[in-house]
Amino acid sequence: FGQKKPIPRGRGKTIEFRKFSQLPKALTPLTEGVTPKGGDISVSSFTATVDQYGYYIAVSDVLDMTAIDNMILETTKALGSQAGRTLDTVTREILSAGTNVQYAEGQVTSRAALTDAHKLTVKAVKMAVRTLKNANADPCASGDFIGIIHPDVAFDLTEDPEWKYPHQYVDTENIYNGEIGKIAGVRFVETTEAKIFAGGGSGGRSVYATLILGANAYGITDIEGGGLRTIVKQMGSAGTSDPLDQRSTVGWKAIQTAKILSDEYMVRIETGSTFSGDAN
Repeated sequence: FGQKKPIPRGRGKTIEFRKFSQLPKALTPLTEGVTPKGGDISVSSFTATVDQYGYYIAVSDVLDMTAIDNMILETTKALGSQAGRTLDTVTREILSAGTNVQYAEGQVTSRAALTDAHKLTVKAVKMAVRTLKNANADPCASGDFIGIIHPDVAFDLTEDPEWKYPHQYVDTENIYNGEIGKIAGVRFVETTEAKIFAGGGSGGRSVYATLILGANAYGITDIEGGGLRTIVKQMGSAGTSDPLDQRSTVGWKAIQTAKILSDEYMVRIETGSTFSGDAN
């Protein structure tokens, strides 16, 4: 949901994102036949360094021959899940360090004061939306703000009768993967990768972070041609390093980074929950 910007090969590991400021209102009437003086636009630059991540698994010839399942296929599926969760976490850790924080409905002023009574509510969501609108944050491409929510918190929020499930949408064709519904102009996408601050609340309770995102709140990038690759080395492809053709490998590698561009265009709602999950 971030501003995606690829970095071309051969230009180093640094990517530059740009943020354009909002222009002031043009309230001076034009004079007939007179060309007015033009204005300027302020552009802020943000740089980030890309990093490479990856993992592989070796599959022996004996395991491949004796396993009931197709080892390469099943290993590829497991690695695909790992890659997705890894890259999600890389982005999540950066976004969860944003400074625009709301504690539940504002009943407390710190993470340490949150209890299981401070659940995510529709009112809390509306408060976050108000903050974004007052900052003139634009909705995302779908026309709505996006909420990234943990299943534990989704359980609490969807107890509210004001909640709208996806089947109640007018447009049911363009639903995001993992989307569970929307309220107050926020479409919520559920993921176990939503940040949990284990032991961060009162009495050692876990604190959950729900991100409410507007357009251009953050940037994300990968190197052109190397965003995410699955690599399979079949038995017999390793030459003298595997003289008896005993091993094949399956792995992935990816290059990614993320950068907050506008703290005011995203709100992190920190709450307790009916549940208390482990750090993730």
